[in-house]
Amino acid sequence: MATKVHMEALSPTMEEGQLVQWLKAEGDEISSGDILAEIETDKATMELVARGDGILRKIFLGAGGTAEVGAVIGVIATADEDITGIEGVSDGSPSPTAATPDAPAAPVSGAGTPVPAVGEAPVSTSSEAASGTGGGRVKASPLARRLAEEMGVELRLISGSGPGGRVVKRDIEAAKVAGVSAPSMARWTEDAAEYEDVPTSQMRKAIAKRLVTSIGPVPTFYLTMDVDMGRVLQARKSINSMLEKDGGKISINDIVLKAVAAALRQHPNCNAQWQEGFVRRFNAVHVGVAVAIEDGLITPVVRNAHLKGILQIGAEVRELAGRARLKKLMPEEYTGATFTVSNLGMFGIHDFTAIINPPEAGILAVGGIEQTPVVVDGEIVVQPRMRMTMSCDHRVIDGAQGSRYLQTLKSMLEEPTAILL
Repeated sequence: MATKVHMEALSPTMEEGQLVQWLKAEGDEISSGDILAEIETDKATMELVARGDGILRKIFLGAGGTAEVGAVIGVIATADEDITGIEGVSDGSPSPTAATPDAPAAPVSGAGTPVPAVGEAPVSTSSEAASGTGGGRVKASPLARRLAEEMGVELRLISGSGPGGRVVKRDIEAAKVAGVSAPSMARWTEDAAEYEDVPTSQMRKAIAKRLVTSIGPVPTFYLTMDVDMGRVLQARKSINSMLEKDGGKISINDIVLKAVAAALRQHPNCNAQWQEGFVRRFNAVHVGVAVAIEDGLITPVVRNAHLKGILQIGAEVRELAGRARLKKLMPEEYTGATFTVSNLGMFGIHDFTAIINPPEAGILAVGGIEQTPVVVDGEIVVQPRMRMTMSCDHRVIDGAQGSRYLQTLKSMLEEPTAILL
């Protein structure tokens, strides 16, 4: 019996996916569990596995195409089985029947001019032909675009070997070997387009859809407090000097995350979520850490942060952030936060407000540390100060509750010995 290949929900919030590339071609033998394709979800790039045995008889959705969860994008069946009655989704691209993962890419000359493969017509060097879109956006898979940017390869100078002339991963790798680097800006001054329409990634669509359910429907208020970070800086310097011989180190953000978790344990009203008809208060503290990646923002979760030391929190955040940028996080690693921290201090931001990620009731926006003149005992002194702003869902957190939480957090950061032991 034929097995329909569906666009599966590969993340808890996924509503549609973009097909990055097929790893199998029409006519290939398929066994249940084989990896068929790579799918870009709203959070990461995931593998789509086969749910049946047979031959990949039909591919409906080409690389770069998007489809809603549940849509039929391919068919697995026996060689003699009638599949004419099975309909699938299509984005209008030809199905990649001749494109397999091992198919050779069109060779590229070292001078940066695409060279036609054997039997092909010569490739024009005009900007229209190089773009493959009549002067518009280059047809390329999301993975190819990401690799091109990382490797410094100019997409417009590459002849794509994917379906419909789409530039795919193997083309970028071949171009890198051949030395097709990005040209200088001056080269594009005369014929640069007035603007470029960039397709919305699955992650950016999810961010847009999710956050419009926050700032409007959620009655939000903001609380801002300054913190003297002098003792935190001293503690960090002392700890890192001891860790230096072992190659370890901690960051200011690691200390902030530990303090956030410790303070939330004392204020369960802030470690909570709004649910229809009730408020859910958590005993465990699972801290979401906002991480900027190429397509937007994702929040890996440090689970049970209140039970972990600063070294463990720091190592976990770095490991999760690294895999987040590669879109390799599993769904359970970026869902289930009870409170979120967003730190933009490393970008020179002094203070800002962050948008709550429903159903969480709060998020802390952390700015950079700045040398600031303040009055202490009637004298003007300069202190390293950090500003933090808490966005609160008023349905869950009242002003006094949020203020008491920030007071506790401030005291922990200004006297960090308790949380560092």
